[in-house]
Amino acid sequence: MQVTRRSFLKASALGLGAAALADSTPFVPLAAADESHQKNLAGKWTASSCQGCTSFCPVKVWTQDGRVVRVKGNPNCTATHGRMCPKTSLAIDQLYDPDRIKVPMKRTNPQKGRGIDPGFVPITWDEALDTIAAKWLELHDNNESHKVVFMKGRASETGDILSHFLPALMGTPNYFGHSTICAEEEKFASWAVNGLFSYRDYDLSHCKYLLLWSSDPIASNRQQPNAINRWGQVMDDARIVVIDPRFSATAAKADLWVPIIPGTDGALAVAIAHEILVSGKWSREFVGGFKDGPWNLDESGYYDKKVNLFKKGEEVDEERFEYRNASGLVRWWNLELKDKDAAWAEPICGIAAADIKKIATDFAKYGQNACSWVSPGTTNQVRGVYGAMAAEALNGLVGSFEHEGGAQHPASVSVGPFPDHRPYRDKLAKTFEKKPQCDGRHTKEFLASKDGGIDNQVLTNRIADVILSEDPYEIKMLITKYCNFAYSAMGCQRWEQAMAKVPFYACITMNPSESAQFADIVLPPKHHMFENWGYVKNYQDMVTYVSIEQPVIDPVWPDTKTDETEMAWCIAEKLAEKGFDKVYKYFSTAFVDPETGNQPTDEKSFSEIVTKIRTAPCWNGANASKGQGDDLGSWRNFCSKGVFNSNAAKFKKDWGKFGTKTGTYEFYSETLKAVLEKEAWSYTTTVDDLMETYNYQARGGLAFVPHYEEPVRHGDPEEYPFIFTQNRSRLNREGRSANLPLYQEFKDVDPGDVPWDDVLKINPQDMEKLGLKDGDTIKVSSVQGSNTVHAKGWEGTRPGVVMKTYGQGHWAFGHVAAADYAQATPRGGNNNELIPADYDHLSGQSAFHGGLTRVKIEKVGE
Repeated sequence: MQVTRRSFLKASALGLGAAALADSTPFVPLAAADESHQKNLAGKWTASSCQGCTSFCPVKVWTQDGRVVRVKGNPNCTATHGRMCPKTSLAIDQLYDPDRIKVPMKRTNPQKGRGIDPGFVPITWDEALDTIAAKWLELHDNNESHKVVFMKGRASETGDILSHFLPALMGTPNYFGHSTICAEEEKFASWAVNGLFSYRDYDLSHCKYLLLWSSDPIASNRQQPNAINRWGQVMDDARIVVIDPRFSATAAKADLWVPIIPGTDGALAVAIAHEILVSGKWSREFVGGFKDGPWNLDESGYYDKKVNLFKKGEEVDEERFEYRNASGLVRWWNLELKDKDAAWAEPICGIAAADIKKIATDFAKYGQNACSWVSPGTTNQVRGVYGAMAAEALNGLVGSFEHEGGAQHPASVSVGPFPDHRPYRDKLAKTFEKKPQCDGRHTKEFLASKDGGIDNQVLTNRIADVILSEDPYEIKMLITKYCNFAYSAMGCQRWEQAMAKVPFYACITMNPSESAQFADIVLPPKHHMFENWGYVKNYQDMVTYVSIEQPVIDPVWPDTKTDETEMAWCIAEKLAEKGFDKVYKYFSTAFVDPETGNQPTDEKSFSEIVTKIRTAPCWNGANASKGQGDDLGSWRNFCSKGVFNSNAAKFKKDWGKFGTKTGTYEFYSETLKAVLEKEAWSYTTTVDDLMETYNYQARGGLAFVPHYEEPVRHGDPEEYPFIFTQNRSRLNREGRSANLPLYQEFKDVDPGDVPWDDVLKINPQDMEKLGLKDGDTIKVSSVQGSNTVHAKGWEGTRPGVVMKTYGQGHWAFGHVAAADYAQATPRGGNNNELIPADYDHLSGQSAFHGGLTRVKIEKVGE
């Protein structure tokens, strides 16, 4: 049976007759959500979780007659207060999206490329699994298991079953996540100053001054429900200042919007720190003060009223300073801050010196109740680590870190460990796990550091280059889960070439994505919120929570499987049938139900048992006995309530014992210094030489302190006069919303955007110079590629800086996302076709903020 590209979606729906059409009765999910309507119909609420972003919010799902009708926030969650964001409701439309992949599909056209019809045909699971297992075993038997690459996108906390243990037992070291096209640089900056390699929590309920660095908490962040719930109070109690090139939804509800030049956040943060120090308004309780005294102890802590040796242009003798919970402030001053006042920063970041001084004065005024909130908009630059460190360091400077109203280390919650897989490894797996990984991390070019390790951070976007170059070896098999790098990775054109080159590619995806067009086998997953077993973990509003994912309905399409567990079990079964039983033995014998003592007998029981093992401390009383939070009493109660809540994190809990090398809050990062010196020693070179290799400007001691680095921009300003920057859509569910009519219809919830369109937002002054009016078709070009979109005059960006929301430009993914799926015609333009592949070499983070690329704009049709 040959299926053309035009009829591919229809073919996947037919599914060899195995799946009954789920849209045979009229269904309008949001229209049916009226409370009075629910009272007249039989139905029930069931707890589950949302993976629409890394807020990972607990939800309740209302079902009637086997259909999902409504989703609301789970009121049992003390972190989210039963709130959720608009993205969550869009999950219902994803569930019933007619363009979902509904059965396994096989490619019949060996040619691969954009716009080339794959000739997909529906096949059975047995044929799909047999094909994958046979290809994998062929490589295994030829001692080429290391030439298999597994890559995962968004995952729950059970995801390691498919994306770690399966490939590890098959003998490949190449199992990778998507993290460095997300936010690893932000985590790195936090680790360098306070020892936490993670996102921070925030105490909004006590905050008096909120300084947001390209953060948009009410529209796009990792604790959106908390921000939505608290924002009225924050607006009443605190001064809100948004540092952002874009006029965001949060900026519209702030006291001050500061339209900074993209990529110059570090200059502003450094200048704020300088002004705080020369004014003498740093926290003596947290940081310390000059020994000369006199010291006075009052309710705010130690405070030296008379002595301040921080004066512009003058170095300070560190011996005269006595530290308390921090270290290195004087060295930071001497190396970076002493000359860099507000007047110095003004021409760099485009903010008036008087405004910078006002921000510094007010931030210091509220001191320990002030919060500097750093986000990927400030990081995710080629040289972004040090600017992000400077913005993070402001929390330490005023003593607000882990203080009421400041940024916080999250509360701790234990989960159950996976069973040890090492006894199930064969000789080949033990040998090949030591093979060099194929993402380019083991080179002098990258520190690739994660939580203090070296070469332990994935370089996600580099894998395309490795596939194309075959260095260190050829990649012969690729498996991806919820990865659409042919769309979502910067310089995505490289991924099209790489995926076309790989001899065998299996793609796990809900929708016919751009990457799926290059696949040999496509596998359909269940929807995580409505059809899966699993769980997620996050923290908001001082509380860490563990939230269940569980089936609330029978699968809409019976031939779908839970990707992380059921698919892994079925692959293991097929491998065992063919003589390789290591993975199956691990799954079937090492995993034991902690409630019943039973071992799994099939993929469905395995999926539930994995979830029970991992969440056991949350429902069997183990966490409660350690004083970590709720005492739920049983697995049944956990499923019913849906969420385990920790006790609230304690303020000042890490003061004097931070996870840094010195145990203090480090303004001079001995933590980073130790890692860089270790790496320099391994290459018999110097830290200065590494900094040059990493494309950083810092030399000497600057490499260990927060400081300003000039932004890297691709494109000659004469040819490409505009700085290009982007934002994420408020309705973008991990990049998978574009095929939903509701997403397109309400596109204008993103400030400046237009429903059912893709616009480049241009300052009206630039519109006039270019001779453009709203709606004109324009070609936007960079050194990487071009987009054809529409022009939109918008005051929410400064002259010389143009903005575009990420999320449009799909040439596949379905009949709504693409203008013409059959002809591979995109709806609008993909930002990643404009943004080149470049990196922060310390963290391994792919750069896509900070105005990485310049563009030129040409009117089409004249």
